[in-house]
Amino acid sequence: MMKTIFALALGLAATPPVGAGAAPTGGVAAIQARLADPNGGLVVVAHRGCHNPAPRHGLPQSVPENSRAGLERCVVLGVDLMETDVRRSADGVLVMIHDATLDRTTDGSGAVDQQLWADLAKLRLRDDEGGAKAALTDEHMLTLDQMLALAKGRIMLNLDVKASIYAEVAAAVLRAGMEKQIVIKSEVGPDTPPMAAQPPFDRLLYMPILLNPRGAADLTAIAIRQMTGAHPAGIELPRLDEAQLAPLAAAARAHGVRLWINSLWEGFVPGYGDVQALRDPDAVWGRLYREGVTIIQTDEPEALLRYRATLH
Repeated sequence: MMKTIFALALGLAATPPVGAGAAPTGGVAAIQARLADPNGGLVVVAHRGCHNPAPRHGLPQSVPENSRAGLERCVVLGVDLMETDVRRSADGVLVMIHDATLDRTTDGSGAVDQQLWADLAKLRLRDDEGGAKAALTDEHMLTLDQMLALAKGRIMLNLDVKASIYAEVAAAVLRAGMEKQIVIKSEVGPDTPPMAAQPPFDRLLYMPILLNPRGAADLTAIAIRQMTGAHPAGIELPRLDEAQLAPLAAAARAHGVRLWINSLWEGFVPGYGDVQALRDPDAVWGRLYREGVTIIQTDEPEALLRYRATLH
């Protein structure tokens, strides 16, 4: 399926490529302004970095997820936020990797939190989304401090915290002076207090992720609770039915808060995924945007950015 998506993405290349070395103008200040304005247009988030090919930018090959190369590609493309994953090593170093184990994305094996950073740093990252057959690259795992330094002043990051290390992650962000350049999130249910007003999130850009067990939660009520007495940077939606979007969008508009959804794979709204969007971007990304979703996370950032350029 992923090879099919790559082929479709290549098919979108209808104009000459942009020079790969030229980063978009505006920098992080322009991205911050876009995100802060609920009427500021569509915000594009690259899932685990820009690991897919970007043929329109002269970048026909994939790169490893959560990597230095993935961040640099996001900057060149003009992505607003790079989503990237944080875990902790056995000796307390915060490191950038999605899985709890090393097997899929590196040439190592075993649990990340059982390894010393000195050993993790020697591992090579596998290309793209990894797997046993994915080629090894010259890219290596980054620490959170390294990722923050690479991003500072250039692109916003969404830190997907994969363990109970929120205080440590927040401390690293504050040390870097990047509290307004980082989005951090946690899951919330009907009884969760407004987390944007709770430490350490009150010092950062925070978004709650709504929980929807068995697809039966009152998502609008949960969202309203998170926006009462607090102002999150956005609300991330779980897997849900399309009928649930309208009341959520109305509540978000009333509070001046953006809605975030994933169009990954087949989509978090059934049928509204990257697979379908590459065939008909307006029917997927456009329809979500018209229904009130203004932040979209994708594995196809180049294609989504191209579509965003058509919006007025």
